[in-house]
Amino acid sequence: MSESRIGLYPGTFDPVTLGHSDIIRRGSKLVDRLIIGVTTNPSKNPMFTPEERMDMVLAEVARLGLDNVEVLGFDALLMKFAEKVGASVIVRGLRAVADFEYEYQMAGMNQQLNASIETVFLMADISLQPIASKLVKEIALYGGDIAPFVAPHVRDLVAARVAELGLRGSL
Repeated sequence: MSESRIGLYPGTFDPVTLGHSDIIRRGSKLVDRLIIGVTTNPSKNPMFTPEERMDMVLAEVARLGLDNVEVLGFDALLMKFAEKVGASVIVRGLRAVADFEYEYQMAGMNQQLNASIETVFLMADISLQPIASKLVKEIALYGGDIAPFVAPHVRDLVAARVAELGLRGSL
C-alpha cells in the first residue's frame, strides 16, 4: 500500500473568505489528505480567537462537503508543524504579484529548513483575486456588505463581532 500524500494549507483565516475556500477545495484534490493549519498571528490584529477561526474553517469545510480535509490549530514554526503532521506539501494561494514575492521568499526559507517538503502555489480564481481577509474586515467595520466575499455563516459571524465590539464606522 502506498503512503498517503498529506498537504498543509496554513493561514490565519481571520475570517475565512471565498478565496480561501477556493484554495481549500482545489488543494484537497491534489493530496490524499489536506490539513488546514489555523495559526496564531497577533501582528495581524485578529478579529477572532484561534478557536473561533478554527470553528469557522470547520464549518466552511463542511459546507464544501470535503471529507479529506482536517482543521488543526498551531502556534509554531510552519515547517515544524508540517513535520509534525507528516505533510510533504505546503499549499499556498496567490492573488497578485505582491503575494508571489512574499510567498517566494517564504518558500525559499522553508526549503532551507526542510528541503523534503515542497511548496505548491495555486493561483486564485480570477473572480476571487481581490478578496483579502484584511479588506473584508475593513469593509465590515465601515458597514459595507461582505456577502460577495464570504460564505453566509462567516458574514453573520463577522457582523455579530462588529456589533459586539461596537466597531461599526460611520460615513
